[in-house]
Amino acid sequence: MQSFGARLVDPKAGHESRRGGAGPSDHKALTIDGMTVMVPVHTAPAFESPYLVEKPDDAGKSRISRDGKVLGEVSFPLRPRFYERATADGIPYSKIAVLHGRDVLATTVLQTCIRYQSRTKTCQFCAIGQSLAAGRTVAHKTPEQLAEVAKAAVELDGVKHMVMTTGTPKGDDRGAAILAESARAIKAAVDLPIQAQCEPPEDDIWFERMKEAGVDTLGMHLEAVTPEVRARIMPGKAQVSIEKYMSSFKAAVKVFGRGQVSTYILAGLGDSHEAILDMCEKLVEIGVYPFVVPFVPISGTPLESHPTPKPDFMHSILQPLSEMLVSGGLKSVDIKAGCGKCGACSALSTYERRLTA
Repeated sequence: MQSFGARLVDPKAGHESRRGGAGPSDHKALTIDGMTVMVPVHTAPAFESPYLVEKPDDAGKSRISRDGKVLGEVSFPLRPRFYERATADGIPYSKIAVLHGRDVLATTVLQTCIRYQSRTKTCQFCAIGQSLAAGRTVAHKTPEQLAEVAKAAVELDGVKHMVMTTGTPKGDDRGAAILAESARAIKAAVDLPIQAQCEPPEDDIWFERMKEAGVDTLGMHLEAVTPEVRARIMPGKAQVSIEKYMSSFKAAVKVFGRGQVSTYILAGLGDSHEAILDMCEKLVEIGVYPFVVPFVPISGTPLESHPTPKPDFMHSILQPLSEMLVSGGLKSVDIKAGCGKCGACSALSTYERRLTA
């Protein structure tokens, strides 16, 4: 389903789908057999998907079929109660942070990026400016706003952990400073595990500063693993070399611990499965969790018509990767917070569970 997407008979069913932004966009959360997954529903491939989700019944349950054959039942996570609230100055909480999957609070602290303004530098898959232009979010979420919304999300909706990402600002810290400031305010308001995500800061001291501020896990996302694909897909971000990422990973693992540093790898952008697995082997060896997800094109980006990877391509990566992770002692269930722990954007954790069941 994550390769093909799904067609919805009733697109308005369940809570809002994600359009634009810096996270899993053009998706909708579906719960299948107790597991919540993010499934593309607004992408070009999804409109031609063999999977069809019927209109929900009064209990919120829907049937899912493939090519007319009913496969089972799915449900949509309920609209979060914290979405009904607003800050004292009238900003809806949903413009500060959103629900990802079933129990993850997610926010983009800075909805602007030095790489997004130029077509010669922008990551070709990124839609960070879309939700801002559409008025669905605000450019800069203050620490006070984030703390207020996080506290409400825990109390009203039972949110279990939080993901904070950011567009890359000017400066050598590459967003680490604003993430640390935000984490400190959130932890003062509520006991909530936090993952921060940014490009590798120039100075490794920022890892200790983020940890001290309350960041529990760190994500530094490669996206692509070979120099050729990185230069083509994300020309600006590729200026931060793979060598820099690897040295930063090693420094970060010393601070956060094995398995509490992760990276996002988008399969289907041009890297072979051999190249991805070779990189994953190096990452696992130094204690970094490689969260490999199928690339999903986002409407309005330069890659909006790029095909999604085939299921057999994903299987050729996720099966050996799960074996690598389990033997290396890096399991999603042990991650304190973040994308790897949530697992809704990839089937990787399902492969892990099959090995350890």
